[in-house]
Amino acid sequence: MRSTVINIFFSIFASLLSAVLLVFAFPPYDFSWLVWIALVPLLMAGNGRKPIFGFLLWFLFGVVFFAGIFRWIFEVPGYRFYHHFFIGLYLGPLVGLFGLAFSLIRKRLGIMWAYLAAPFLWTSLEYIRANLFFLSLPWAFLAHSQYQNLALIQIASISGAYGVSFLIVMVNAATAFVLLPLVHRFGTSISRGRLLVSGGEVGLVAGAAALMIIITLSYGYLTLSDPFVGTELKATVIQGNINRTMKASPARHAKFIMAKYTSLTRAASADGADLIVWPEASTPGFVLKNLQLRRDIISLVRETKRYFVVGSSEYAKFVNVGDLKGRGTGNTALFISPEGRVLGQYLKIHLVPFGEHVPLEGKVPWPGFIVPEGKKSFEIPGKEYTLFEIKGARFGVVICWEIVFPELFREFVKRGADFMLNLTNEGWFGETAAPYQMLSMSVFRSVENRISMARAANTGISCFIDPMGRVTGRVQERGKDIFVDGYLTQGIPLSPKQTFYTAHGDIFAYAVLAVAAGLVGLAILPFKAASFMPKMISEVGDAEQR
Repeated sequence: MRSTVINIFFSIFASLLSAVLLVFAFPPYDFSWLVWIALVPLLMAGNGRKPIFGFLLWFLFGVVFFAGIFRWIFEVPGYRFYHHFFIGLYLGPLVGLFGLAFSLIRKRLGIMWAYLAAPFLWTSLEYIRANLFFLSLPWAFLAHSQYQNLALIQIASISGAYGVSFLIVMVNAATAFVLLPLVHRFGTSISRGRLLVSGGEVGLVAGAAALMIIITLSYGYLTLSDPFVGTELKATVIQGNINRTMKASPARHAKFIMAKYTSLTRAASADGADLIVWPEASTPGFVLKNLQLRRDIISLVRETKRYFVVGSSEYAKFVNVGDLKGRGTGNTALFISPEGRVLGQYLKIHLVPFGEHVPLEGKVPWPGFIVPEGKKSFEIPGKEYTLFEIKGARFGVVICWEIVFPELFREFVKRGADFMLNLTNEGWFGETAAPYQMLSMSVFRSVENRISMARAANTGISCFIDPMGRVTGRVQERGKDIFVDGYLTQGIPLSPKQTFYTAHGDIFAYAVLAVAAGLVGLAILPFKAASFMPKMISEVGDAEQR
């Protein structure tokens, strides 16, 4: 009995330790090396567990990890602890499924196959989380912790971010598999059961991980050594740093807001950029409907004689959005010529659920603490992947959290974008990890599609990212890059060609899903059917089966 209690204690401790280590691997801490060992304690503690207990251990891990990652969301006005509780109930079970499948494969197919299956299982669940209808949330992939490891992440141009996550879990699993015999040799209680592992099996698992590391880094260094040759377009990003109190009542503070952007824009115009970019919802009103506001902006545009992209909230004038249901406004990017003509409008496609739109509206009676009764400020989504053109170069715009969705971003590039813009306002989250986590995902969008990006953020981080994922410059003041105002002008290299990922999408993820489904399918087959697996499986038995 005492041994069982100690064993459970060690398992829970391992779950919590893995979660905490993983949180510190992500921005703003950026101890990115921790991601390569963070899962090891739990992968060892989960060895030999019954599937239901494996699920619970990884469920606990998931709840603690995502609570740490998303703690910045408490800065959002109206967000409460019970909202965080429901996030845990949604994200925790998705991670728990990893523990369930891992333990099931360990029990039915053997220990070596469980650790070989780990990267397939984890990556599959990341993909599912990224594509789960209106609940899709491709945030805090393991890969995102490596956004500064340029050689490693170049493989994303083939596999997307999923390939980097796959490699990370593969290394964690191999490390745990190598350490398990040592742990059992000293009789510790970190995992259950008698360990039957041969030297050849350890060599196979460790060798596979080492080979994948070598291939990935070789590809990365080879890619980085190839100079990126292409024409450039000069752009300026403006960071107004308008606080969230003013953003909540823009009409009341319109004079101040316009004075701030006008001053920064006039100063920036001396840099001679081809394009000046304002952040998401930077205008204090509807440019296309408010005549005075429109005159002010058009006057500034004509004065500077530059192309502008301006973030605003507008009526859907240029985009067919179907039935507006009485709500005619959406989160918009306006493209304006040097002569002051509005050349086009992009309407945000992927809205924030419950913040900008109500999922399954009219079909699901959402409770009041999720969707307050009488709330009518929801927006309408766009349907067009709008491309703008300047001096022969085409570009697309993604607004706010659209940057986290690889398929949406990829679609602009696939349709011919030569560079991309991201207009955003992360000021709602205060001086927290949120802007840095958004930046980490922005880097992957550039690498996946080998395309340059300029980010214009209200409070930061406004920056330029090159096609290799380098952050080549950011708006800063005395080393601080959030909650400062300023501007930055740089050249944007235009992408000469598309990547494998741009052309073919998530083929790697589909292959991983197929393998994971196959392994889980074999594990749940009746025992006699499962015995058709190679003989080596049956030789690695689980002590609980004896």
